[in-house]
Amino acid sequence: MILNRVEKPSRYIGNEINTILKDDSNERVSMAFLFPDVYEVGMSYNGLNLFYNLINDKEEFSFERAFSPWVDMEEEMRKNDLPLFTLESKRAVKEFDIVGFTLQYEMSYTNILNMLELSGISIKSIDRKEEEPLVIAGGPCAFNPEPLADFIDLFYIGEAEEGILEILKLYQNKKDNNLTKDDFLKMAAENIEGVYVPKFYEITYKKDETIDKRIKLYDKAKDIIKKRYIENVNDVYVSTKPIVPNTESVHDRVVTEIFKGCTRGCRFCQAGMIYRPIREKSTATILDIIDSNLKNSGYDEVSLSSLSTCDYTELQELVKELLKKYEKENVSISLPSLRLDSDSLSVLKDIEKVRKTGLTFAPEAGSQRLRDVINKNITDEDIERAVSYAFKEGYSTIKLYFMLGLPTETMEDVQGIKEIAYYIKEKFFNRDKEDIKGNLKITVSTSLFVPKPFTPFQWDPQDDLENLYEKVKFLKDIIRDKKINYNYHEPRLSYLEAVVSRGDRRVGELIYRAFKNGAKFDSWKDQFKFDAWTSAAEELGLNMDFYAKRKRDFDEILPWDFIDIGVSKKFLIKEKKLSNKEITTKDCREGCIYCGVSEGYKGDYCPCM
Repeated sequence: MILNRVEKPSRYIGNEINTILKDDSNERVSMAFLFPDVYEVGMSYNGLNLFYNLINDKEEFSFERAFSPWVDMEEEMRKNDLPLFTLESKRAVKEFDIVGFTLQYEMSYTNILNMLELSGISIKSIDRKEEEPLVIAGGPCAFNPEPLADFIDLFYIGEAEEGILEILKLYQNKKDNNLTKDDFLKMAAENIEGVYVPKFYEITYKKDETIDKRIKLYDKAKDIIKKRYIENVNDVYVSTKPIVPNTESVHDRVVTEIFKGCTRGCRFCQAGMIYRPIREKSTATILDIIDSNLKNSGYDEVSLSSLSTCDYTELQELVKELLKKYEKENVSISLPSLRLDSDSLSVLKDIEKVRKTGLTFAPEAGSQRLRDVINKNITDEDIERAVSYAFKEGYSTIKLYFMLGLPTETMEDVQGIKEIAYYIKEKFFNRDKEDIKGNLKITVSTSLFVPKPFTPFQWDPQDDLENLYEKVKFLKDIIRDKKINYNYHEPRLSYLEAVVSRGDRRVGELIYRAFKNGAKFDSWKDQFKFDAWTSAAEELGLNMDFYAKRKRDFDEILPWDFIDIGVSKKFLIKEKKLSNKEITTKDCREGCIYCGVSEGYKGDYCPCM
């Protein structure tokens, strides 16, 4: 039996608590949700439970799951001619009406192609026959869909709690009336806001390789694709029966989103721009959601999730209510990270009553100057106050997140990362002995800056690989303390992330060739094959530096310019110019900064205020 020969059979057996299996009906629209990574990672994606229950709650639809098989399982599947199958019914993915991918990270794209191939589905949409499934995709990376335009039939741009049901209902209409896939795509492109169908557009390029024009091939296709977003987050569907994984996942807890969006305006942060406006759920709504999820899962930890959890207006009240209700049951509460300047640090006193864990802070840059460039509105005094408070409360494990390669970064800024870590160590030990509790452990992690679409830095080049390696080596050499551990991201992987995330349609062929050269599980250190990508670029005569390391002009047509996220390009340019002057912008809850979101909102006010 195949499962006896693979590393983690629990990844493939299904039948977990709270799974749903519907009878196989040709009348029902069936969707296979494919997560392009292994089971443990995919099962930690909060959107999975949402869509799983949202769609399966409708009698006329069915929704099942499949994940990327690990290399040992893939080998067995290929050896035994076993196609990719879903966990619920064990049906082959190619038998479903719709196959949907979530695009959480650009370096999962080769896994998408691999999953299509394992399913027996044509990888390129132009080769896909009428009887093959419709292939759709959404998620944060869909905000630049062009690198995957050759492989995906339909992209959904924005929050999908409402739009996914509209797509499935329209597909039901296709089945009922025996329409073609092309008929369906035309109707979807015309009638469902947020839908983008790549085949209805052609791209032409100038002699300098930049984009010249986007030409519509179907006259009723939209010129601009507006992102979809949920206006009333208290009324939107929520999942209350999470699937409990068969094996330990990345996040073994109830994860509850408490609000959407962010008002901080960090200039490197794509999510902070594309998910505006901010929309908070009421405390009562959140408490009801958590109560149902705990009862239906057996978990003993709750994570309050958002882009900046400590900015939730009623956080202290929420935490107190949760503790009042669950402290006796030993249910703990965790926050993904803490704002160093947040007044909500006092919630630590309440959180630690059940279980004390480590704390995570994200200064992002090693100097005040560079924090001003990126609009990370925290000061050295904020850092001192936060860690002093944490140590006073008995915390001794601290994680610090920084970025290397930020615009205008100098080696003095990099040196500042080490100095912050050493300063925190000094603060811990420079106290009376009776006040020192626990064994200090500081972890410094550096990711590498990628100038993402829809940020004020989208016109900037990425730092040179040589510079990034030099900065990593510099930190490794100067951080030499048993109490401080240094971790860093692989610069070549971040370089490829920049190439793909900033790419146009021509990058699709690079992804395809890299996959054919053996690239998959690119974000896994032991599977990463940089040579597969460089060889692919050489075969195509494609200059990857053109996408990653080229400064772009404000008037250049960018591959993602046809998408309207609500935040205006005029605002992003203004923020870029302010960053050059090292001038910060206030949190828009303190007063509208005219980013453009309020103009498109259905009302005469800015919802972020």
